[in-house]
Amino acid sequence: MNALDIHALTGRHVVLEPMRSDHVEEIAAAGAGDRSTFGFTQVPDGPTESAAYVEWLVADAARGVAGPFVQRRLSDGVVVGCTRFLNPLWQLGRPDPDEVEIGGTWLATHAQRGPINTEAKLLLLTHAFERWQVQRVAICTDARNDQSRRAIERIGATFEGILRRHRRSTHSGDGDRLRDTASYSVTIDDWDTVGTLLRDHLSR
Repeated sequence: MNALDIHALTGRHVVLEPMRSDHVEEIAAAGAGDRSTFGFTQVPDGPTESAAYVEWLVADAARGVAGPFVQRRLSDGVVVGCTRFLNPLWQLGRPDPDEVEIGGTWLATHAQRGPINTEAKLLLLTHAFERWQVQRVAICTDARNDQSRRAIERIGATFEGILRRHRRSTHSGDGDRLRDTASYSVTIDDWDTVGTLLRDHLSR
């Protein structure tokens, strides 16, 4: 399997740094405090969970099945969350993927409802479409996660439907229940419009 070619992606508000083993302490700090918005999202709680989380994602990166990042706020240099590329597909046999998903995204409560999420999506989509020249980027979330779905819709992604009993749920109390997934995408045909929309959001 091919490895994903990723590097630091820098904007005006956030830099996405490829996740490393020495990010554990900062990720634990970002996940501490108010966790009320993390109900549908896998966010490590404390140093032990953060260490396991980083070990898992760094191993996935080494196997070429993910490209995990920490989100570092540029105004104060604080790590405020994580995001990643996942589920890359090489249908056309090129060195770079032809399709990839953006997911595993979370931000500390104090970093939400600002420019960081919008700019992070712009950085990821720009890398996917302009560096890798993918044809499709998927963005998925638990169908019950209204906040996440609104955020995905605001960036201009197209709703494709609900995949029933699709992925393991990370919602507390669901146990081994497979969740229903709301599936969205941005294709190469959409990219000019979506990129312009995101840049417009950031300029306001």
